[in-house]
Amino acid sequence: MSKLRTWSHDLGMGARFAFAGGREGWTRTLLTGIGVGLGVSLLLISTAIPGALAARNERGDARSTMTATAEHPGPDTLLIARANQTYHQKDIDGSLVKAEGPEAPVPPGLKKIPGPGELAVSPALKELLASSDGKLLRERLDGRITETIADAGLTGPGELVFYAGDDRLQVAADTMGRVQRITAFGYERDGEPLSPVLLLLVVLTFVALLLPVAVFIAAAVRFGGERRDRRLAALRLVGADGRMVRRIAAGEALAGSLAGLVLGTGFFLIGRRLVGSFNLQQRSVFPADLDPTVWLAALVAVAVPAAAVAVTLFALRGVVIEPLGVVRTARPSKRRIWWRLLLPLAGLGLLAPMAGRGNNSGRFNQWQVSGGVVLLLVAVTALLPWVLERFVGRMSGGPVSWQLAVRRLQVNSGGAARLVNGIAVAVAGAIALQMLFAGVEGDYTAETGQDPSRAAVSILLDRESKVDVEQLAQQVAGSAGILKAVPLRSVTAAHTVPEETELIDVTVGSCEALREVAALDSCKDGDAFLATGAPDKSSRYGGTAEPGDKLFVGNVMGHSDEVKPVEWTVPATARTVASRPDPTGNLRSGLLVTPSVAPKDTGTFGSTQIFVQDDDSDPDGLERARTAAFKASPLSTAMTLRATKQDGGYSAIRTGLFFGATAVLILIGSSLLVSQLEQLRERKKLLSALVAFGTKRSTLSLSVLWQTALPVGLGLGLAAVFGVGLGAVLMRMAAAPVRIDWLSVAGMTGVAAGVVAVVTVLSLPPLLRLMRPDGLRTE
Repeated sequence: MSKLRTWSHDLGMGARFAFAGGREGWTRTLLTGIGVGLGVSLLLISTAIPGALAARNERGDARSTMTATAEHPGPDTLLIARANQTYHQKDIDGSLVKAEGPEAPVPPGLKKIPGPGELAVSPALKELLASSDGKLLRERLDGRITETIADAGLTGPGELVFYAGDDRLQVAADTMGRVQRITAFGYERDGEPLSPVLLLLVVLTFVALLLPVAVFIAAAVRFGGERRDRRLAALRLVGADGRMVRRIAAGEALAGSLAGLVLGTGFFLIGRRLVGSFNLQQRSVFPADLDPTVWLAALVAVAVPAAAVAVTLFALRGVVIEPLGVVRTARPSKRRIWWRLLLPLAGLGLLAPMAGRGNNSGRFNQWQVSGGVVLLLVAVTALLPWVLERFVGRMSGGPVSWQLAVRRLQVNSGGAARLVNGIAVAVAGAIALQMLFAGVEGDYTAETGQDPSRAAVSILLDRESKVDVEQLAQQVAGSAGILKAVPLRSVTAAHTVPEETELIDVTVGSCEALREVAALDSCKDGDAFLATGAPDKSSRYGGTAEPGDKLFVGNVMGHSDEVKPVEWTVPATARTVASRPDPTGNLRSGLLVTPSVAPKDTGTFGSTQIFVQDDDSDPDGLERARTAAFKASPLSTAMTLRATKQDGGYSAIRTGLFFGATAVLILIGSSLLVSQLEQLRERKKLLSALVAFGTKRSTLSLSVLWQTALPVGLGLGLAAVFGVGLGAVLMRMAAAPVRIDWLSVAGMTGVAAGVVAVVTVLSLPPLLRLMRPDGLRTE
């Protein structure tokens, strides 16, 4: 018989034992299949993520208005203006539209263009508007909903989007380019390459999240190892040699892994159907987008069974299976440390040459980074059994529950270590990633100069708005939850017309408003001031003025022949004051004047800004202010002031890490529960015997708790050490100062310990059922 036929025959026999070996056989296969299936489902999701992100980007680009613009109206032109909103810290992507002809382009996901007073909304926004939480938003978007945006016009099922018909739209210089005339939707984006550090973060995120999955799969294929070895001893008794029984064991593992592939595919399909209902940080994915890449899915289908066979053969390398028993029951030889230390040293050897590169010294070798990180994280799984063996080997004495737990660990510390390996790897990777994210956050987080303590929102009205700004400010200030609303109007002046460069900014407002932009020791209506803020020489506003100067105000650049600039004389009493940044961080120069001496009849030339400060005790105050601004002018912009802003790429990667960490956390808990139940099932007769001899159930329950707590404690400690070490190396690679965020370290280990505690609590009911004397019954 050829070697191939021999392997096929023995693997097939093992598979038959797995499915037709009675209750014990299929129970073990089912547990193995569930454990492997959970890992396979996460691997399939990981292979589908690149395609899902690409689909999101394609749909986002399909509704872009950056191309296909037109100068003049025609039968195929559409006027569109951005009208994005914020509601209860949720961003709403909105657009105002007006068809200029019968062939105007229809936004993706719509059948027709909304007319005046009509709304087309996304399903998520429609649900929000219909809910009790959307009461204030209904007052703002009070149009008649005529259509629901289809999937083709959305990046995700949870996206908040609307199109509102508005027949007041027109393209003019006064709208500052906010209204576009387009002939088609769509934009082909040339993706900008990620910076080296961001690319490093992407690689590390995938490695750190997928490696625990591989560890869990490797542990799952070894479920029921002790009972399997006893069955293999019986095969030796009927004539099978040592190699044959190992191949049969590999066949059992192969059958379990194939069952895991089937179950994993089922878990993936179920998870894909449910993924549309999840909306984390306003990011969601359509179930249809989670379509695994064919070659990656094929790789998973081949790699998982192959790994199951390899892991089983590797696990049996030191086990002598004889016809009368398995020599694993004898005292095992002590584990050696030398080869375990080679793994972290090799990992450091791969990563060390890339130290100090950052974003300025070339890109990182992705394979070298991946290899180094994998070796360092795998070193945790290699060192943990040795550390656990040395730790429990010297223990003795203590309460009965403690002695039972320690003795069990002394007999088989490898099984306990396998139970914890996945947690340790996940925690080590998470700590390293958290350190790296914290270390480079400053490079991707910029100060905006805005001061949210002075104003929470800045409302910028469009130039065409005919609204009385003072009246709007009073209306906003009178709303519940608003402390104050300060309006400021800016208009352009120049010594001569037309003028394009030496322009002077004239800011008009009450004394309270002017104090937001200058340090005024005294002020009353009728005063005027010369602000000392240095004009930005790179902009057009580089002109200066003195008391008594005659200026032209308004349409000084000659954009319209219908509106003439007005002549105005700077009050002779104007005095010099020091500028101060306004709440948006803008340091103004030019002239500051109160309303009674301000230039009149400047038309729509100028801009108006209202700084709104809210009362933190009423979260709806700002929503009322935004609604008032939108009602006054749909093209107004209510900008939420923030002290800092983050780079979009960095933020997206961090969000991806959050998604992935959530999935891995679910996998950790589920796999641990399956592993715990499998171990309890193997010890059913032992537990029943101890209860039959009078051992208290509380003692046995505590012993099970100690058996879990000891390996977990050691594993988390080892993970913290390796995580901090790997994090320090990665920070050196990114040219970031090495700082240990002990709060993150404690948080990661605490979360992992919490997961283990939950799993232990969930395993107590099955444990109590197993601790019955009738568990000694044998058929």
